[in-house]
Amino acid sequence: MLRIFFVGMMISFLGTLPLGTLNVAAMQISVSDGITQAIYFSTGTLLIEMLYVRISLVAMDWVRKRKNLFRLLEWLSVLIVCALAVTSFIAASKPLGGKNVILSSTLPKFLLGITMSALNPVQIPFWFGWSTVLFTKKILMPVNSNYNFYIAGIGTGTFIGNAVFIFGGRFVVDKLNNNQRTLNWVIGGIFAITAIIMLWKILKNKNAMAKI
Repeated sequence: MLRIFFVGMMISFLGTLPLGTLNVAAMQISVSDGITQAIYFSTGTLLIEMLYVRISLVAMDWVRKRKNLFRLLEWLSVLIVCALAVTSFIAASKPLGGKNVILSSTLPKFLLGITMSALNPVQIPFWFGWSTVLFTKKILMPVNSNYNFYIAGIGTGTFIGNAVFIFGGRFVVDKLNNNQRTLNWVIGGIFAITAIIMLWKILKNKNAMAKI
């Protein structure tokens, strides 16, 4: 069971490190609203990820039949990332550097994390692939006890990976002498590039559903 836990944790941790919508959002929240709020946000995102993994383990056929739902989620995800890019650029354009109006909205950060993670279907094919590999190598067995330790490890790995961005964001701001404008320009650029890549994958039919 410990082996399953640590395998899930390491896959999730390493999968969280590349720049993406959710970890960059957590970093920006840590800078604008504080580390505690960023942790609330990350907790919401990892709970949805754990739920998606559970569904992918026990209901693969059901997921495969929901192509229209995945297509809708992908377009909504693109719109959200575009909005995050625009609001980051708007915040960066202010003389003293403002806050991203979406990430710093009055919506509780835990619920914001749940919403943004639920509209991010990219994680589903990622876990489909890894779970299949683990089943094939007999590391993961189709029993509830295995699933529970596997998912617990995934949640732990995601939290640790997000913590790198949360505390790293504060470190970067301190090095920039609290110049949030510069960081907002950088984060806005990351969101913009992410949106372009997501749109290109949808138009080229390299979307999340095509990978399942």
